Amino acid sequence: MQMTQNRRHFLAGLSAAGAAGLLGTGRVIADQGPPETTTIRVTKMPGICIAPQYVAKELLAAEGFTDVRYVELPAAIQHSGMARGEIDVSLHFAAPLVIPIDAGEPITVLAGVHPGCFELFASERIGRITDLKGKRVGVQALGSSPHVFLSAIAVYVGLDPTTDIRWVTDPSVNPVELFAEGKIDAFLGFPPDPQALRDRNIGHVILNSAVDRPWSQYFCCMVAANTEFIRRNPIATKRALRAMLKATDLCFTEPRQVAQRLVEERFTERYDYALQTLNEVPYGVWRDYDAEDTIRFYALRLHEVGMINSTPSKIIAEGTDWRFLDELKRELKA
Repeated sequence: MQMTQNRRHFLAGLSAAGAAGLLGTGRVIADQGPPETTTIRVTKMPGICIAPQYVAKELLAAEGFTDVRYVELPAAIQHSGMARGEIDVSLHFAAPLVIPIDAGEPITVLAGVHPGCFELFASERIGRITDLKGKRVGVQALGSSPHVFLSAIAVYVGLDPTTDIRWVTDPSVNPVELFAEGKIDAFLGFPPDPQALRDRNIGHVILNSAVDRPWSQYFCCMVAANTEFIRRNPIATKRALRAMLKATDLCFTEPRQVAQRLVEERFTERYDYALQTLNEVPYGVWRDYDAEDTIRFYALRLHEVGMINSTPSKIIAEGTDWRFLDELKRELKA
């Protein structure tokens, strides 16, 4: 009963025009036929920047999915769950996606969602990224999303992340707390951690991927799917991607309603942090940015680091499929 009331509250809060345009099942959907499967599984994990998949439930229902399942997986093993077929379609981070594709795991990137969700915090004695040489940088594990992004950032400015950075890992402690206690010198955070640090007046930002080039020019969050799911269910894949992209538009046009929904459904705790994130992350540019260029950029960086062996062209050829995105860009014109 509570979930039904939340759903009604969410939909009622949207503008009439916006809801009609985003939730309507128009001619394009009717023409392509029903999805091959009515069950869809996406990831449930902490984080605000992946809000589109958390507010896509009704949009997925409008696309013909009668059984929408949120599967709880830690961020560090989300790609493994997708490769094993436990997750069908889900948002994931751009740079970390390149590594399992290089390893031959059956994961295919379908679209970019937004740039600009991570920020690099540092202590006051660190003024720029190159100052990280010899410093302690906290990540929960080597190979985690922050570690992969930071490695790409380091090599871009001429550092060797393997030898120049002192990685501090502790799976049992959030690195943001180590940073707050002064036990590490820098920390790359995803919402809501940056909002919490600013509230506590701890450290300062030396890189904001929403505004600092080149990171602001590439997607940080993308939609990926299990490769076999795409092969078996092309109509369902397109419908699921359409729901995710419409939900991305909602994050841009209706941030207050989306923030409230995230709290009501317990995807995050604080409405103010959720709203701040939704207002700061550029959800409105998915039509304009080049998803393939993002994969190429991060593949180049990770190849330089030695994290992958494949060339960018091989990663793109074997681990991406832009057919659905190209069609939806034409259908979902602003």
